[in-house]
Amino acid sequence: MTVHTHNASGLKGLHHNAYRCRDSEETRKFYEDFLGLPLTVTLELGETKTGRSCQHLHTFYQLDDGSFLAFFEAPDMPFEFRDWHDFDLHIAIEVDRDHMMAMKKKGEDLGMEVRGVSDHDFIESIYFRDPNGYVIELTAPTETHAQETDPTQNGAREKLQRWQQQKLSA
Repeated sequence: MTVHTHNASGLKGLHHNAYRCRDSEETRKFYEDFLGLPLTVTLELGETKTGRSCQHLHTFYQLDDGSFLAFFEAPDMPFEFRDWHDFDLHIAIEVDRDHMMAMKKKGEDLGMEVRGVSDHDFIESIYFRDPNGYVIELTAPTETHAQETDPTQNGAREKLQRWQQQKLSA
């Protein structure tokens, strides 16, 4: 997605987001076989950086922009796997509209639950659930995306300030 402000923070981009997974092979089947993201790095972790013994697997799936979605299978560490609500946690991946519609059909043909197409004005989206309970959103920018994500035109800061003021006065 295009960002319209210059970021002088030195932060170059997202390298990876990491999530827990129930089973690395089931996760691979979804991200590599279904979505098409190649498995590019697998780290077998036998010890944490603090010296604690562990048996964890860390896998990385690469997106076209060079960033990664990564997963930890850590059977010895408790984690509450559940079907996450969209507002709690979801992973949105940008695609073009034709690809989004092809993935919608692919998911439906495989008998997967597919939600959408949802029109969010500046993007259109479809939704799947991965084997770990995470909502995966495939999102295609619309023709108005650039202007609607431009903070000099969309009033983003003013809307946030109004929200904060309303919370304080409630």
